[in-house]
Amino acid sequence: MEDGGSVNYSSEEKSFPNGDVYIGEIKAKLPHGKGKYTWSDGTTYAGDWEDGKMTGKGVIIWPSGAKYEGEFSGGYLHGYGTLTEYTGCVYRGSWRMNSHHGIGRKEYSNSDSYEGLWREGIREGCGRYSWSNGNTYVGNWKNGKIDGRGVMKRDNGDTFDGCWVNGLKHGSGVYRFADGGLYIGTWSKGLKDGKGTFYPAGSKHPSLRKWCSIKGHYSGLSLNAETHMGPKSSVKRSFSEKISVSSRSKSSRQISLRTSSLDADWSLRDPAGDCICHDSSSTESQTLDGGQSEASGTSTLVYEREYMQGVLITERTRTYSDLSPKNKRQNKFSVKPVMKSSLMDIFGGRQSYYLKLNLQLGIRYTVGKITPVPAREVRSSDFGERARIRMYFPKEGSQRTPPHCSIDFYWKDYCPMVFRNLREMFKLDAAEYMMSICGDCGLRDISSPGKSGSIFYLSQDDRFVIKTLKKSELKVLLNMLPKYYSHVGKYENTLITKFFGVHRITLRGGKKVRFVVMGNMFCTELHIHRRFDLKGSSHGRCTDKDKINSHTTLKDLDLKYVFQMDIKLRESLLNQISLDCKFLESRHIIDYSLLLGLHFRAPENLKALAELPGSTQRQDSIPFGDDVKQGDQLIIPKGLLLVAHEPNFVNTAPGPHIRGHTLRAYSIGDREVDLLLPGTARLRVQLGVNMPAQAISKVHEDKVDASEVELFEVYDVVLYMGIIDILQEYNMKKKIENACKSMKFDPQTISVVEPKIYAQRFINFLDKEVFPHNP
Repeated sequence: MEDGGSVNYSSEEKSFPNGDVYIGEIKAKLPHGKGKYTWSDGTTYAGDWEDGKMTGKGVIIWPSGAKYEGEFSGGYLHGYGTLTEYTGCVYRGSWRMNSHHGIGRKEYSNSDSYEGLWREGIREGCGRYSWSNGNTYVGNWKNGKIDGRGVMKRDNGDTFDGCWVNGLKHGSGVYRFADGGLYIGTWSKGLKDGKGTFYPAGSKHPSLRKWCSIKGHYSGLSLNAETHMGPKSSVKRSFSEKISVSSRSKSSRQISLRTSSLDADWSLRDPAGDCICHDSSSTESQTLDGGQSEASGTSTLVYEREYMQGVLITERTRTYSDLSPKNKRQNKFSVKPVMKSSLMDIFGGRQSYYLKLNLQLGIRYTVGKITPVPAREVRSSDFGERARIRMYFPKEGSQRTPPHCSIDFYWKDYCPMVFRNLREMFKLDAAEYMMSICGDCGLRDISSPGKSGSIFYLSQDDRFVIKTLKKSELKVLLNMLPKYYSHVGKYENTLITKFFGVHRITLRGGKKVRFVVMGNMFCTELHIHRRFDLKGSSHGRCTDKDKINSHTTLKDLDLKYVFQMDIKLRESLLNQISLDCKFLESRHIIDYSLLLGLHFRAPENLKALAELPGSTQRQDSIPFGDDVKQGDQLIIPKGLLLVAHEPNFVNTAPGPHIRGHTLRAYSIGDREVDLLLPGTARLRVQLGVNMPAQAISKVHEDKVDASEVELFEVYDVVLYMGIIDILQEYNMKKKIENACKSMKFDPQTISVVEPKIYAQRFINFLDKEVFPHNP
């Protein structure tokens, strides 16, 4: 043969000393063109060759009977092809270097099937998994497990549409029963955990489209997934999905032929059962089906419930009219009308999108610019007016700034060297900081618990909170910054908000928006069941019950628990609170509060009962009125355990809110401790983070609403806390407010008081009313 009139090809049979045999075309003593290669172990390949490597189309058959027919490149299964394994599993789709990669369909030997995206041999991205028993899942996958948003439909007609993590329901979701019943709530590691609402069959259901928009979901997932990965869809060789992945070298002879049916490589143990929303046989049968059958025929009643690790704790009977949007409306942002209007005028309704994009561009530029500068001690000049970076970001880009799809804006970064050193002091990696805030996933809007009119954003990994500032708040922060820098450097266990950067965006027309980046105090793998904003005052410090949902931040008068903890832990906590309040008092700061997050642990005996399949006890069948005696329901929980600290068994990486050392506990001999949550996690105990306690209810029986039942008086809890809102100075405006309110209300109950009085009242309230001494 001749190629281009200059290269000669020959077809011949060639044997090798190791027993391999090649029959086909050869170029420069190497297989090139068409040929068949037989290895000594019986493996054969017939197809195209290029420079001694399988490249092009061909068929390879292994001694086990496995067969691949499709495309090759450089000796690898690469391109599009079909692999039939000796077990009967068949994969048809895209390959990359011997691994399923791209879009493909796999039919397992147990009659299960998966059709969707793959990444280096595992399910990753959007896909549909169908079990042989009729259950189906359509949605996102990660590392071979269900992870992200997805819809699970059981063979009996029940459907779960919501969030998943590591193969388990985790986050917000909607469980729809085949007979029309509906439960909307939150899950944690496969168990209902938090507040939710059950709508019995025959009752009027809320708009799920509105619910999805409130929760941040898109309502058309199941439709989009069905359309994209429908049952009649065929595997295509091109797919408009970009997946960035690093290649890995593999031997062309060592091709993995493991048959990874879902029961083998998925964390869920039973492919035909574990992922079919096992709640119907265990937890759901007790907490949903019971209430459903019980309330059938009562179409106007709905049930507001709260669960802790699958155990029903409270239930409140409501009518549907009580839950109507007219009676239970909450804005996405608690933004003052003036500020909201001005932002709308600036952006024409797209203010949040542009603000977030501009913020990401500015932080990426300034942090990237300041990070390479050699670290040095902060000087007094680093706090001054000149210690600021100013930059213009035109839409088309410039010599110093990249082009972008937002509008032109001016960027100012305040005290960049100071905040660079603060981030290092707080042990935050600059690259991780930028990726968290400036990554492709963007920022999420969150509601504001206060009346400041600020807009809040949350990074996608939940590590950072970004808040808009008033000009007066910015001034207070910059004036406070030198002393703040010294305080957080001296006291690594400080509970005061950690600031990582202060920035300003100036838009066309001169409108200015100022931001501060802070650590998220509730960045934890545990579900936060309650949030409290505690000031130590009582006037106006309660929340309307009809406005409370799972994300509401409650106030002082809403707190119906006292918390008892280890003597040493309590001592460390109150000592640091005193030091922090002394600092704030020296800066004439008032109106700050303790942001307290509670993670409840269900009593272990009831938690185990809730997880037993086929249990006959129904937790939904709760009698109301005089039949329930809370004193009779007292169960001492045993869900927390303090153990000696072992760095190798816990995550010691600093978080956005933590930096201090591991705390010591009196109960185990004044040693550093970890918190052991049976069956959940082992956590490092630090001040304000992963602090164990017992929550004892202060609510008396005669004060309990007849429509609401709480089953227990004592809970194990894990506490997360920090001091927030530290930018309100006791200025002339506040002095006038104090004088006016003091004439109308009891001066001891109002929030606006002198800094010294405020600090002392705050400390006394936490010492006596929240974390009292355990006699």
